[in-house]
Amino acid sequence: METIVVTRAGRIATVTLNRPAARNAINGAMHQELKAFWAAFDRDPELDVAILTGAGADAFCAGADLKEYIPQWLSRTFQDVRDNVDNGLGGITRGLRVKKPVIAAVNGWALAGGFELALACDVRIASDTARFGSFEIHRGFHHGDGGIVRLVASIGVSRTMDILYTGREVSAQEAHAIGLVAQVVPPGELMAAAQGYAARLVEKSQVALHSIKETVLEVVGKSMGEALKMEAILGYSSGDVDHIRQQLRKFAEKTTIKA
Repeated sequence: METIVVTRAGRIATVTLNRPAARNAINGAMHQELKAFWAAFDRDPELDVAILTGAGADAFCAGADLKEYIPQWLSRTFQDVRDNVDNGLGGITRGLRVKKPVIAAVNGWALAGGFELALACDVRIASDTARFGSFEIHRGFHHGDGGIVRLVASIGVSRTMDILYTGREVSAQEAHAIGLVAQVVPPGELMAAAQGYAARLVEKSQVALHSIKETVLEVVGKSMGEALKMEAILGYSSGDVDHIRQQLRKFAEKTTIKA
């Protein structure tokens, strides 16, 4: 791996985007390395949770490396766009769905595609110096790697419109207030907070966690009726049956019925 650094501690993998001189912008090499990592992580029976972060204090990820990507796409056709639709930036913004939990430890700027990459993670924990930006409007376009879809699902239509229309900076504090991040911590505590969160997930039923993620992603955007059916089907068919029986038996044994 040349552009990312992967470390393992117990059942937790930490992936660090490692192009700090380019604000960890995603070039072709990083894109391919991330795709390979996510596929391997999802298959690895010894790993349960991944943490994604950026090298350095300045940036989580500045998005696609435009010096490399823009020249490529200026000469592409609409068919090229269609052919590439399942090849999302950084591997997880479109196409590839990782069944295991992924936590973003946002250490600095999450810009454009970097914002989309953070949104593609399941939970975001941010340094109090982190900042988010959908600056595409300043260049005459908008998100195309899940940014709009996931923003609407996370914070609603009106707040999404405000952020996209203005192309303004969103502080970690505002991101927390509107539900984009779960926690805001001092920079020196970021990785410990992410690792602590991941360790709590390792202790849970992994089958249930996978089904929770699948269900949440399947019901987003559906009608109430469709969503309720999907939740029931996935919820009541998920889980380790033996584990569930054991837990229910323990609960029943603790419960006494009083007249």
